[in-house]
Amino acid sequence: MQDTSSSKVGFVSLGCPKATVDSEQILTQLRACGYEISGSYENANLVIVNTCGFIDDAVAESLDTIGEALEENGKVIVTGCLGAKGDLVKQTHPDVLAVTGPQATAEVMAAVRNHLPMPEHNPFTSLLPPGGIKLTPRHYAYLKIAEGCNHKCTFCIIPSMRGKLVSRSIAEVVQEAEALVTAGVKELLVISQDTSAYGVDVKYKTEFYNARPLKTSMLELAKALGQLGVWVRLHYVYPYPHVDKILPLMADGLVLPYLDVPFQHASPDVLKAMKRPASAEDNLQRINAWRGICPDLTIRSTFIVGFPGETEQDFEYLLEFLKQAQLDRVGCFAYSAVEGARANNLPNPVPEHIKQERLQRFMLLQADISADKLRQKIGKNLPVIVDEVDDQQIVARSQADAPEIDGLVYIEAGNSAYNINPGDVIEVKVVDSSEHDLFAEFISG
Repeated sequence: MQDTSSSKVGFVSLGCPKATVDSEQILTQLRACGYEISGSYENANLVIVNTCGFIDDAVAESLDTIGEALEENGKVIVTGCLGAKGDLVKQTHPDVLAVTGPQATAEVMAAVRNHLPMPEHNPFTSLLPPGGIKLTPRHYAYLKIAEGCNHKCTFCIIPSMRGKLVSRSIAEVVQEAEALVTAGVKELLVISQDTSAYGVDVKYKTEFYNARPLKTSMLELAKALGQLGVWVRLHYVYPYPHVDKILPLMADGLVLPYLDVPFQHASPDVLKAMKRPASAEDNLQRINAWRGICPDLTIRSTFIVGFPGETEQDFEYLLEFLKQAQLDRVGCFAYSAVEGARANNLPNPVPEHIKQERLQRFMLLQADISADKLRQKIGKNLPVIVDEVDDQQIVARSQADAPEIDGLVYIEAGNSAYNINPGDVIEVKVVDSSEHDLFAEFISG
């Protein structure tokens, strides 16, 4: 049998959770074919870099990482969103072995086999873990339900890199979710470019899974996932009217009372320039209606300030929207021109110093809102999911906190830590708060 030490592949994964899922699929296929995964450049026979190409900083990081891999290893295959941006990678790093775009597992595997022959292996002794290779901790996993996007937002180039919306089979998605739960996953993070649009491309067709009909829609998928007995968290949800039907599931505890909704702005003029759906007034009404159905709802969102043509009046409109919406978790970015985005051709670009000044004002206001909302949780009992345990403390997240992007809950470990493990859902009492995080006491597990 061939020595598998000569068939080791290094892997670097950059970018968003959608790219993370792409990386997991490639890693799973590598392992299925008998390749070993190396944790270092020097021990690998070649390196795969899964890149991000959404904004300039991400492009720069990806190109730098490719350069580092070439310097440290010499044999590099590039995949991901940056690979879809013409010949930029080859122009910058002509020595890379191959370049593919995103969601290109078959093409990546062909390139690997071309430069590193597939080792002989026994599939009965080279078993994959249930659910495949995951880059997340064992107790949570991303569940990608679709690729691409049908929107034509002027600041975004995702459709040009990942194509139009292509929904996965709902039977396939539910089967994957069940496999993940069987493998020990306690929290499913549902992701896509536009989760609310799931199924629109296949006209919400009905499929059958375990002899029961399932309509390819966000509502039917949420109902099915809600039966698995784990936390289900919905990301990248556009505020379409049919999203209203998800809220009763949250109120009933089938799906976490959490929505990640990318509003991006509130000014009608800026939203129009962005080619974004809905208006601020519609969004405020919808938010109020959602909270009427599910008072415990957490809403996180992202915004862009300094978009071309944004006036001081537009920005003040956005600040007023924040005050009225009282969103729980918010991220904000100063507009950055992305190569290939139509927004680059819009008139009246905002000077960089004004962008930064508006970003600071935005974040100061939202920090006050966030801190106030967290203070209101002091004295309350909350279920939390444990991420880390050591002798000093337990690090966990509440239902209001998605991993890596939201806040944390810190609990003094004490004697309770010895019986608590990552993935456990325990009950705590909140005793203090900061701008982003909560501090709590253990009650029961």
